[in-house]
Amino acid sequence: MVIPSQAQTPPTSMKAESTVAARVAAAAPHIEGKTVEGKPFRLSSLRGKVVLVLYWSTGCAVCRDKMPELRTNYEGWVGKPFELVAVSTDTRMQDVLDYEAILSRTVSTRQRFVQLWAGDSSYRDNLGPHAQLPAGYLVDKSGKIVERYLGRIPPEAWDRIADLL
Repeated sequence: MVIPSQAQTPPTSMKAESTVAARVAAAAPHIEGKTVEGKPFRLSSLRGKVVLVLYWSTGCAVCRDKMPELRTNYEGWVGKPFELVAVSTDTRMQDVLDYEAILSRTVSTRQRFVQLWAGDSSYRDNLGPHAQLPAGYLVDKSGKIVERYLGRIPPEAWDRIADLL
């Protein structure tokens, strides 16, 4: 798990990380578990869609700060072969549930995306622990990682998503 005080990434590191990752396509990520609502989830079920996987925590100020922007962009892609999957790395499920309770009262359902909790006993992934949050992975329609982002998701990521659609 990530300690929230270590979770913030300086903005200068994200462009270099994104550029390096864009040159190397990685093997298909494996993510499975239950959504916060208790429904089974497998990333492989989204093959054929472009997917942005975001690792975050309620204790990460940068993560929380970017959520409204992510929600707005997500809503803009409704009806397109795109999905946003957020994986909370919080140590306590109650923190995730408290956050979700606020969202249920304040955020339109068109802006709600898949939310998993990495602490659930059913959760599995092959991407390893994340020393910095937020951490994002852009997955193409074939299920392969094409870019990786550390820190804020850069505006160029949305152009890249459009290219992949």
